[in-house]
Amino acid sequence: MAPRGSALPACLLGLLLLLGCCGDFGHSSELAFVVEPSDDIAVQEQPLILYCQVEGIQPITITWRKNGAMIVDSENAFMLANGSLYVSRFQRVRGDGSSDEGEYDCMAQNHYGLVVSRKAKIQAATMSDFHIHPQNAVVEEGGVARFQCQIHGLPEPVILWQKNRMPVNTDNERYTLLPKGVLQITGLRAEDSGIFHCVATNIANVKFSREARLTVSGSHSTVYKDPMILVGPENLTLTVHQTAVLECIATGNPRPIVSWSRLDGRPIGVEGIQVLGTGNLMISDLSVQHSGIYVCAANKPGTRVRRTAQGRLVVQAPAEFVQHPQSISRPVGTTAIFTCVAQGEPPPQITWLRNGQILETSDHIKLKNNNSTLSIYGINQADEAIYQCIAENSAGSTQASARLTVLWAEGLPGPPQSVRAETVSATTIQVSWEEPLQNTKEIIGYVLHIRKAADPVEMEYQEAVSKSTFQQLVTDLEPSTSYSFYIKAYTSRGASKASEVTVVSTLGEVPAMPSLFIKVINSTAVQATWEPSIKLGQHEGFKLYYRKVHLSQYTGPVLLASNVTAYNITHLDASMVYEVKLLAYNQHGDGNSTVRFVSLRETVERTVLNPPCDCMKDEQNNKTSATGIIIGIHIGVTCIIFCVLFLMFGYRGRLLMCKNVQEQLSTPQIPRSQRSAAGIILNGAARRDRDERDLNGKQLDMNELERLFPASPCPEQQDKGITPAHSPPAAHDNTQISTLPMDEFSIVEEQPDSPPKSPHDGSPTAPAPHHSPANEG
Repeated sequence: MAPRGSALPACLLGLLLLLGCCGDFGHSSELAFVVEPSDDIAVQEQPLILYCQVEGIQPITITWRKNGAMIVDSENAFMLANGSLYVSRFQRVRGDGSSDEGEYDCMAQNHYGLVVSRKAKIQAATMSDFHIHPQNAVVEEGGVARFQCQIHGLPEPVILWQKNRMPVNTDNERYTLLPKGVLQITGLRAEDSGIFHCVATNIANVKFSREARLTVSGSHSTVYKDPMILVGPENLTLTVHQTAVLECIATGNPRPIVSWSRLDGRPIGVEGIQVLGTGNLMISDLSVQHSGIYVCAANKPGTRVRRTAQGRLVVQAPAEFVQHPQSISRPVGTTAIFTCVAQGEPPPQITWLRNGQILETSDHIKLKNNNSTLSIYGINQADEAIYQCIAENSAGSTQASARLTVLWAEGLPGPPQSVRAETVSATTIQVSWEEPLQNTKEIIGYVLHIRKAADPVEMEYQEAVSKSTFQQLVTDLEPSTSYSFYIKAYTSRGASKASEVTVVSTLGEVPAMPSLFIKVINSTAVQATWEPSIKLGQHEGFKLYYRKVHLSQYTGPVLLASNVTAYNITHLDASMVYEVKLLAYNQHGDGNSTVRFVSLRETVERTVLNPPCDCMKDEQNNKTSATGIIIGIHIGVTCIIFCVLFLMFGYRGRLLMCKNVQEQLSTPQIPRSQRSAAGIILNGAARRDRDERDLNGKQLDMNELERLFPASPCPEQQDKGITPAHSPPAAHDNTQISTLPMDEFSIVEEQPDSPPKSPHDGSPTAPAPHHSPANEG
């Protein structure tokens, strides 16, 4: 929830909150480890030194713990001047049953706080007896022999092999010694026969295994044998920077080719990769990326015949920090945040210490993001301490520390007094307070801290208020919800302590107005419907009222359940207008109502004007109407077909002939110069086409127009004294159209052009007009 309703500009809230987050960063040199104790393997009856070196502001006190218990200086174990722990004679088991083995850590303390080092695991050097001894073997010449011995010890014993009591010649390429106590001999020869045993050595002891005899028999066989893997890779769990050896030894005739791959398809790579003997894979300087399943394949040369075996390699990485916590200084009442991010394989667990003790979370101390973020809200003097982040996994642990300094300036205001909160509505609470009792002159404003009572502290938000205002209206709250409030007074030097916390709840909220719809069923009944109840908020049900509009009293309420969305109102007066009212209610009261009016009189009038239909008659009428529609469609389609045919023949026709034109028509003679282009159109040619023919040197025979349509001067021209005159054909721009009855026209088939004829008026012979099919009417 964001801050709202601030009585000051946002810049003031920023200034007040800035005072709560600024401060000088502390320095790790106040108290920090330079050297921490490390894991070690101690030798029985030999001295042991665990190192611990600290830097910081003196005086610094260093103490040691073993398995969480304080170590008191004694003749056997005591602390040196530089802070290291000296054990004079390490013993795995003492006479009293105690042991020097265990987890050691050192603690350093000064007046700033206390820090604890990482835990160092101390173990005694040991060596057990051999639990696997080499076994006698009889192998034919050219075959493969394998001997193995295993022994446990700390540190890991180094195993060497002897043949006939002499060290095995490792320069011989046919002899392969693997770190885990395996001897492989390939391409056996008669001179390889002998007695073999292994020798295990570490700082604790030296031990010899039992002897085993190798017998090489017969000559090299030429009988075909399928590839077979004698020993495949084992599952290994190692730590980064160690060396992994994956064994794979195969036999067959012909000798199989051994290859390696990863099951996930990723390349094995070449850096740090080496093949030992005829097929063993060695990976040096391991990293986490080397983890995976490795597949050994024995392939018969030149074929796809193969045998496979696989083993899983797990590479662990000790925890290490990606981000260290930083020392900080914060004023009283503000929030301090430490961040500690670590990585490793498997992912490390993070634990926080406060002055060397496990940090307990509370209302104002929270851990988030898998413990990588420590937040301390509303800090006070008791929170000043050194906080440590411990990251630990199965491969190792590490620690980092940071100090919290709580700033407290003299002369700061006291906490605001008499904080009160009063509920105004379902979404509003008014908070009021009085100024502090002391040091009020430097106050620049107040900050009101707000959160839901059920929410964690980190969900709190603030609203800033001016120094002269002692009340704040907090809005946009949730109904029926408890909220907590407290106030701080701010100066330019810091904030006061928090006031007392007051908790108050908002009022409950009545349901929203339902959407009501009225449907007339018949002359005496209506149906009221409304929206589903999920849109109305929390409610218990509905109340329905209705009345005649001229009456003051309602009928109702009719109580309806919250899941009902319709109700029929019956036995109404058909001649009246009714008012229907619906509202939703809950434990907080009735919501606003929705009102609708409905008239049954109109329904009755519509029924009289529109009596019930004779269904059988209507059905027959419908059938008759349908038949008429079908006949009409057929007639329309027929007309369309005739029109299309008419247009097609008309396109091919050339002239519109007039029947008995001279007997029935007496068209006024118009001068050729005044005849419009429409006359030419009647002969099937437009002006544009005529212009094109003029450009081609052809002229329109106007005598044929005069023969078809004998003309006389129009009265209008005679009145104006205009005498018809003959003009060249190109000058005929105005031609009057005579109106002829359509039944006097006929369509004639286009005939071949006839020879030119002489006009009746003796004018020069003109060529017959050339008609283009595109311009024929």
